[in-house]
Amino acid sequence: MPRTNGGIIGKRNATSFGKCIVTTKTSTGCISLLSGTRVVEALVVAGGGGGGGGCGNGNSAGGGAGGAKVITVNASSTVPVTIGAGGSSQSSASTPGNPGNSSSFIACGTTYSSSGGGGGAFGGGSSQPGEAGGSGGGAGSNGTGGTGVCGEGNPGGPGNSSGNPAYGSAGGGGKGSSGGSGNPTTGGNGGNGNDFSSCFPNLPNSGVLAGGGGGGVYNPGNTTGSGGPGGGGAGGSSGGGNGGTGTANTGGGGGGKSQIPYSGGAGGSGVVAIKELNKASGVWSMQSVFSSRTQDTWPEFLVDVDFDYLVIAGGGGGGSSSCANSGGGGGAGGFRTSFPGGTKITLSTGTHNITVGGGGAGGTSPYPNGGSSGQDSIFSTITSSGGGGGGPNIQGGSPSRTGNTGGSGGGGAGGTFNQAGGAGNTPPTSPSQGNPGGNSANGPSDASGGGGGGAGGTGGNASGSQPGTGFGGAGGNGTANSITGSPVTYAGGGGGGSSPVLGPGGAGGPGGGGAGGANAQGGAGTANTGGGGGGSNSDSGPDIAGGAGGPGVVIVKAPGPQAPLISVTPGSNSYSIPTGVATFNVTGELIIGK
Repeated sequence: MPRTNGGIIGKRNATSFGKCIVTTKTSTGCISLLSGTRVVEALVVAGGGGGGGGCGNGNSAGGGAGGAKVITVNASSTVPVTIGAGGSSQSSASTPGNPGNSSSFIACGTTYSSSGGGGGAFGGGSSQPGEAGGSGGGAGSNGTGGTGVCGEGNPGGPGNSSGNPAYGSAGGGGKGSSGGSGNPTTGGNGGNGNDFSSCFPNLPNSGVLAGGGGGGVYNPGNTTGSGGPGGGGAGGSSGGGNGGTGTANTGGGGGGKSQIPYSGGAGGSGVVAIKELNKASGVWSMQSVFSSRTQDTWPEFLVDVDFDYLVIAGGGGGGSSSCANSGGGGGAGGFRTSFPGGTKITLSTGTHNITVGGGGAGGTSPYPNGGSSGQDSIFSTITSSGGGGGGPNIQGGSPSRTGNTGGSGGGGAGGTFNQAGGAGNTPPTSPSQGNPGGNSANGPSDASGGGGGGAGGTGGNASGSQPGTGFGGAGGNGTANSITGSPVTYAGGGGGGSSPVLGPGGAGGPGGGGAGGANAQGGAGTANTGGGGGGSNSDSGPDIAGGAGGPGVVIVKAPGPQAPLISVTPGSNSYSIPTGVATFNVTGELIIGK
C-alpha cells in the first residue's frame, strides 16, 4: 500500500528548524517559538539571595547567587517563563538574608527551574551558618557557608575562625566559585559568576551572571568584601553602610551590611534565555523536506569556528597647553583578550562586523581643551572602551583639569595642585581592561602633567615644582601579547607634558604611548596599538595642541588554517592562511564561508 511518508523507508526523525535564534526574558511572560522549532537550549538563572541582617556588633554575610544552569529540552509553540525576584533587603535583627526566588520555564508540559540563592548569615553572634540555595549564603563568625545546589552553584564562604562577631563575615557563593571566607580585617569576597555570552549573546551584564554578594565588616578602616563578578553586591562600607544590591537580571547575591542600623543588600533578579536549535539529523519524509524548503525553514549546514581574540580600543588624546602649563597624557585604549588560555568566541557561517576604534584627537588650541577620548573597538560580544583623554592645562580654576575616564584613564593636567588622573577599567570588565591615569605635580601654575594609564600599569605621577627638579608623568606600561605568533606590546599610556625649566616631558608607555612635550606638542600614539597621545607644554608663547591617540586594532585567530572559509574586508585588513590570524587595522567584516 502507499506509504504516507513519501516512500522513505527507515526511522522518521523529528526535526527542529529554530535558526539558533536567542530570546532573553528579564521579566515574567511568554516566548513564542518559530513554527519549526522542536528543540531548545535554555539558560535559567534564579534570583540572588539577600545579605543578612544583624544585631550587636552586627556585620553580616553576603547572599548566594541564584542557581544557574543550561539544559536542552524539547519545546514548541509558546514557552511560559517565570523570572525569580532577588531576596529582599534585610534589616531585622538576628535574621538571615531573604532567599532568592526560583526562575523557570514550561516546555511540553514540563516545568524546568533553577533554585533561588541562599541568604547570608546575620551578624552579632557566633556560629551563624549561611542559608542553602542555588549558591549558598556566606557565614557569620565560626559558621559554615550555606550549601549550593549541584550543577547550579557553589557554597557560601566560611565565617572567620576567631569567633569574634566584630570581624568580617563571609561572601556568598557564585556559579563559578565558592564565596570567600571572612577574617579579622576583611569581609569575604563574593564567589565568581560565569560568562554565558558565547552561547547566549546580548545577555545582561555582558553575559557574566550569578556572582555572590560580598561580606560586611564592622570596624572602621577594615576592608569590605567585593561583590563577585556577575552582579554580586559589595559588602557595606566599614564604619556604617548598607550592603550593595545585586545587579538586576544577573541573579547576583546581595552584600552583607556593616553594622546596625543598616540593612543587608537585596539580591538581583534572575533571567531566562532560550536558544531555538537547528536539529535535522536522521531520515526525513519528503513532505517534511518539501514543506520546510517552501517555507524557508530548512536549516543551513553552518560552519562553527572558535576564535581567540585581542581587542584594543583607540587611545585617548593628550591635553593641550597654554602659558607654561602642561597637559596630561592620554590613556591607552581598553585591552581585552582570550589569548592564551581564555574563553574563545564561536562564530558561525556568515558576515560578522568588526569595529576598530579610532584614536582620540589631541586637545586643541586655543585653550582650554582636554584630549578627546578614544573610540571603542568591538568583536562580537567583546567591547573594549576607548582611552580617556588627558586633562587640559588652563589658567584659573575652571573647567576641571582632571583626566577623563576610559579603558585606561587620562592623566591630570598641571597648573593646579594635584589634579587627579581619570579612572581606568571604565566601564568595568573582568579581567580589567586598563588602569588609572597619573596625577599632576603638586606645584605652581606651570606644574607638569600626569601620564595616561596603560593596560599594564597606572600612569606615572608628575613631579617637581622647582627648576631642574621636575618631569611629566610617564605613560603607564602596555601589555605584550603573542596572538600573532610573536610578542607585541599594545596599549601604552601617553606621557604628561612638562615645562623645560622644570624638566623633560614624561616618556610614552611601552606599547605605543606618545611622549609628553616640553615647550612642544606631545607625541602621537602609535597607530594600531591603542597608545595614548602625549600631553603638550607651551612654555614660551602660543597655545599648543596635545598629541593624538593611536587607533586600536582587532586581531582574531582561528584554530589552524581555514583558507577556504575565512576572508576579511576591506583590503587594508589581512588574513594569514598559515597561522589562521585575521588582523583588522580598520573597521571591516570577517566572513566565514560554508
